[in-house]
Amino acid sequence: MKRWIPVLVLLFAAGWLATSLRPPQNTGGLDLGAFGRLPVLVNGRLKPLDTVARTSLLILQGRQRVSDPTNPVPFVATPTEWLADVLFNPAKADTYPTFKIDSPEVLDLLGITPEDTKIAYASPVLRTLAIFDFVPKQRTRFPFQRLEPKLAELDRQAQLAEPVEAQLRTSFQKAVVQLRDRVLLYQRLKHSVQSPDSPDFLGELVHFQKALPAGIAAVRARQKGEPHDADAFKAMRTMAERYDFMDKMGYLLAVPPAGDEPNPTAWKSAGHALLEAFEGGGINPNVMAYAALGRADREKQPGQFNEIVRLFRDQLAKRFTPQLAKSDLEVRFNAAEPFYKSMQLYALAFLLAILSWLKWPEVLGRGAFYLTLLAFIATTAGIATRMWLEGRPPVTNLYSSALFVGWGSVGLCLILEKIHRNAIGSVAAGLIGFVTLLIAHHLSLTGDTLEMMRAVLDTNLWLATHVVVVTIGYAATFLAGFLALIYVCRGVLTKSLDQATADALARMVYGIVCFATLCSLVGTVLGGIWADQSWGRFWGWDPKENGAVMIVLWNAIILHARWGGLVRQRGLMCLALFGNVITSWSWFGTNMLGVGLHSYGFMDAAFWWLLAFVATQLALIALAQLPLEKWRSFKAA
Repeated sequence: MKRWIPVLVLLFAAGWLATSLRPPQNTGGLDLGAFGRLPVLVNGRLKPLDTVARTSLLILQGRQRVSDPTNPVPFVATPTEWLADVLFNPAKADTYPTFKIDSPEVLDLLGITPEDTKIAYASPVLRTLAIFDFVPKQRTRFPFQRLEPKLAELDRQAQLAEPVEAQLRTSFQKAVVQLRDRVLLYQRLKHSVQSPDSPDFLGELVHFQKALPAGIAAVRARQKGEPHDADAFKAMRTMAERYDFMDKMGYLLAVPPAGDEPNPTAWKSAGHALLEAFEGGGINPNVMAYAALGRADREKQPGQFNEIVRLFRDQLAKRFTPQLAKSDLEVRFNAAEPFYKSMQLYALAFLLAILSWLKWPEVLGRGAFYLTLLAFIATTAGIATRMWLEGRPPVTNLYSSALFVGWGSVGLCLILEKIHRNAIGSVAAGLIGFVTLLIAHHLSLTGDTLEMMRAVLDTNLWLATHVVVVTIGYAATFLAGFLALIYVCRGVLTKSLDQATADALARMVYGIVCFATLCSLVGTVLGGIWADQSWGRFWGWDPKENGAVMIVLWNAIILHARWGGLVRQRGLMCLALFGNVITSWSWFGTNMLGVGLHSYGFMDAAFWWLLAFVATQLALIALAQLPLEKWRSFKAA
């Protein structure tokens, strides 16, 4: 019976993954799934409204759902449902707890007392769970209507903080600027397809359409100094100011270009399209379509809402078929969440592999290998989907580099596990896969991870050679360090590091360091060639360039120390552990210095996590310095 456990684990996990691939079914209400597949242009990229909703929520509150546990009736809004209310029913959206605020000073600025943050659960079960800390006792997310009375003071404090460099700002100043930017994003979303203060935007546009001929005539007569209808002119000026504000504030470019527009991505905001109506020709029908969607949404008319979405999509399909295909796939990709699910599979594989060292090594070790392989396949599918959506090689920014570092490391671990079959590869794969995907998740909180490329990076040749090869070097160097971590932890803390396992780990680390040295060296040289073509110099002592050569030199030091007999197994592992420090600094630390052509800006949270990671590696190196007779494995021998 035990021999079937790995197969059952694999089938259960595969079935769990497969459930996420089923397309959602409309239950007869508003077809928000079809609405979420409609494309809009944001920051130079055409993306579905579903992606806009998810990335906006990640920025505003760090998660992709809106819920309020204090409601008598449990309330959970999907990302697209939340965005539809923001666009079409802002008064309702203003009541959703959308903004995450955890700074006591900012809460005090907004007039929110500690008593206000206490959660009074309506359900007795939830109240009981709160007593034992299974659910939060304090509220950290608040609705826009709670912030609105203090927005002027919030903006004033943010303006005072902005002249201060990001690294020098106090925690209060950072929190104030961050919240002000979140509020601005929310307000821009509300102005994207209608005026949020309009109770019936469709009716307003119909009235505007009727008044337009007389208004245009009055404007032209006034320009010529001729007699004109003063009321019609005043009405046109009021509407022009109103729609100009919409144009400036609007976040989404939801109106597709005209049929003769040569650039298929030259989309415009609803406000800009309405301003064009003053030139004659009437109101853009796409703006009217969104206004009609808003009325159908507010009045809960699912038949009318769904029909408008269908007709709007049919019109887009005549000119934007490839873009719609990508939009549909991106929505399915968002719903499947391959990286979040892979992260859970990696955690389970890690636990199974650890347990295999204690009991049933063959059965649990094989189960851990199957789970690791399944997670690797899911991650591969996710990365491949991102490549197709973006039309780029796998590594284009820090987020994608975290995905690729984890993917490359896990791939190497699978090869090691296939060769040695001792669960070491599965343990390393589970740990590295989970950690790198967790890093990627936190990097995704800054916004769209499929962002447009900077002009200097806009070349698939060098992205596919230099960036990919040097990132594989990162992955291999990290893998060597994590194998060394397993060696030290098993040797010092357990009795499971026998001589055969120690020798196998030493061979793994040595082989991976050789591979890492090759990739790091080749990737660094290719980067120099790219720099010569882009910036006119092969080497400029940029912090990122220095970090790359540090990895090459450190890997070379490890190999020479091993070849020259300067270190043995324990010394090799300590050097590999310090390689984690070198690589983490070269990967993240150099980006936060604020200087150089590769600087992505200081990230306060990432800085402290980087320091914590370095501290753990130094602690492990110190732990490895204990005399061998103090190691539990060697003491047992």
